[in-house]
Amino acid sequence: MNSIIRYGVVISGLILIVSFWNRNTWPDHLPLADAISNEPTQSLVHKPPQKIIYHDLPFTIQPRYQYEISGLVVSKRVHEADYKRSLHGLTQDYLNVADLCVVWGDSANPSILKDFIFSNGQFSCRYQARNNAAWQAFNPDQLSNNHVLAIDESVRKTLTEATIGDQILLRGYLADYMNPKGYLRKTSTTRTDKGNGACETIWVEHASIIGTMQSPWRMMLWVSLVVFVFFLGLYIRQPIRSKDFN
Repeated sequence: MNSIIRYGVVISGLILIVSFWNRNTWPDHLPLADAISNEPTQSLVHKPPQKIIYHDLPFTIQPRYQYEISGLVVSKRVHEADYKRSLHGLTQDYLNVADLCVVWGDSANPSILKDFIFSNGQFSCRYQARNNAAWQAFNPDQLSNNHVLAIDESVRKTLTEATIGDQILLRGYLADYMNPKGYLRKTSTTRTDKGNGACETIWVEHASIIGTMQSPWRMMLWVSLVVFVFFLGLYIRQPIRSKDFN
């Protein structure tokens, strides 16, 4: 029985590690909400700058366009998690809760995405294709890296909890903003620009997750976690045996 328990701990632990490593692998089929096929919408607004106090610090928000986007999250970075080690922390940029890199339209097809690698830096979203066919099938104008700003705690919670494979709806304003150190960050106002300054800065008033990704790897992750905890508990509860040598 002891050997069965030990094998159970080891095997379930290995499966847990492998499934965790592959948890963000795109499944062959991913049901998408109808909204994911739509292009982001924006309309020009004429609003005065807004003074915002957050963490007892002053920020200035200048809305430029009313904005709505529905997209599939392919990469993310939550800045709250590393304020002490990042430029966001050094510049007291606490309003920028996260960066969410999303795709929509034909480019949200998992048969295309599975041949891509996406990652977020502090201010950018990077992507590369594993083969030329995937690169040709992908439309870079259907990807945006979004610096999302919010002070409403329920909105911030949704933004931080959105994970790779989630389908999200963001509604608010494309906006320029100034942080307490006097740094002005301007927003992109088109999805066709590239490079520095091409990210959208969104003052988010509403955020919701309208779909989540289910995959065999994620199901295996939770099953293996339960089995691992079960066998680990049995292993810990085993009586301690000792031998005396005379």
